[in-house]
This record gives sequence, C-alpha cells and structure tokens, in this order.
Amino acid sequence: MSDFPVTIYHNPRCGTSRNTLAMIRAAGVEPTVVEYLKTGWTKAQLTDLAAATGAPLRDLLRAKEPLLAELKLAEPGVTDAQLLDAMVEHPILVNRPIVVTPKGTRLCRPSEVVLDLLETPPESFTKEDGEVVTTGR
Repeated sequence: MSDFPVTIYHNPRCGTSRNTLAMIRAAGVEPTVVEYLKTGWTKAQLTDLAAATGAPLRDLLRAKEPLLAELKLAEPGVTDAQLLDAMVEHPILVNRPIVVTPKGTRLCRPSEVVLDLLETPPESFTKEDGEVVTTGR
C-alpha cells in the first residue's frame, strides 16, 4: 500500500462515494474513511473543506436532498452562517464524496474527479454500473 495520504468523507449508501473509494483503493491507497453521517461535521471542518476546494460553501450542498428545499436553504439571501448551522445539524445536506490528498481537495462528483488527486491512479477502473473509466496513462 502507498504512503500517499488520502482522506475521503464518505457515505457508504451513495454509489458515487462507493465508486470513488474503490478507485482510491485500486490506486493502492488505503484512505482514512470518515463516515460523516456517523461522525457529523463541525463548522470549522466545513469552512476549511470549502476553502480548500476553492469553491463557495454553497457548492458543498447536496442539491437533490429534499431537506434542502424543506429548510429553504436554496433561496437567495441565505447566508453562509445559516448554511453552516444547517449542515452541522443535518449532515445529509453535505454532498459527497469529498476527497483530500496532497494534490488538493475536491468534491468528487463524478467519481472520476478523484483520479486527478491520486499519486498513481489506476490505468482503468470498472464502476458498479459496469462503466469502464480509463486514465489514458
């Protein structure tokens, strides 16, 4: 196994998250897996992750989550402070998987995004649905 440090904020019920984790492992890396639905989030964690991706906090929201609409968090005027409060209280609002490596931090949707974050990505990978992803190496 590689010494290349990788952390994945993971939801095992999500196919994209499972595929991303499998791609990391196919690269010979055993990542630190954080099941954020169990561990929850802190405001500092979410703020730091958003900053590391270079995207606004809002980009870490799971747009298809019904709770987002129910809490009216997609409406104009909702502040980052309100978003952080909601994301800490309801971890399901955070999109996944988020992967952190020495090469950067990204929301890995689609799962192939993780390949750019790995030291030695696998030459090819077959997703759960049978789709084959190649790196072109």
